[in-house]
Amino acid sequence: DVQLQASGGGLVQAGESLRLACAASGFTFDDDYVIGWFRQAPGKEREGISCITRRDGMTYYAESMKGRSKISRDNSKNTVYLQMYGLKAEDTAVYYCALQGPVSAGKGCSDNAMDYWGKGTLVTVSS
Repeated sequence: DVQLQASGGGLVQAGESLRLACAASGFTFDDDYVIGWFRQAPGKEREGISCITRRDGMTYYAESMKGRSKISRDNSKNTVYLQMYGLKAEDTAVYYCALQGPVSAGKGCSDNAMDYWGKGTLVTVSS
């Protein structure tokens, strides 16, 4: 079974940076796939942050954290990172990583285009 383990969340002060990691395992996709980061704040709908393709590292950034985040990958570790900068109180949320496999390939970087989800990691930004 495909498993995604998000880590790196915690409590930070406003203005600080944080790096999240998403370790993927349990798949045997020969084709390219996409891993994305999403978040859900209390009382709000889940929103997309960024996606990256495994093969050539193409990236997509949603407006939610554009300019304050950078997504990267380490294919040797099947791990995708989300570096976040200048965190604000409104960035407080549970952050999830998700994988788009062959079934949903080409459907873009949105939560309804992802096939597998991790459990999320909580990021709390104090002001």
